[in-house]
Amino acid sequence: MPNYDAGQAISIPWAMQMKAISIEQPAHLVKTLTGAILGCGGWVLSRGANDTGTVSMLFEFERQACVEIYSVLIAAGLDLSQSGHIRFTELCQCTRSHQQECGNEIASIDLEIQTFPVETVHGSLAHDAA
Repeated sequence: MPNYDAGQAISIPWAMQMKAISIEQPAHLVKTLTGAILGCGGWVLSRGANDTGTVSMLFEFERQACVEIYSVLIAAGLDLSQSGHIRFTELCQCTRSHQQECGNEIASIDLEIQTFPVETVHGSLAHDAA
């Protein structure tokens, strides 16, 4: 176990909170994202979905995998918020510029996804048309 000075705070400079939306079923989305994050070498610390269709995931990864992580989130069908895209772009550019010094540092994402499954959307449209 490492020794830390009593006043030294342990922090992750790239600890980010993000929001997104998706048209995937919550259970399928959790399974897909978990596999994708693990496949990129990340760690899923917590995950779950509630009755309103909100999926929450907390995961970490080495910064050198940031482009892959960003890519799999988009490939899984997430529509990140504008600030989420901006933060991920900053992380990727900063990591690329300082690969030697920070590539092995850890980034942490606390992600909240509101799902609107296609079946729900189509069912609502059919009900509205009736």
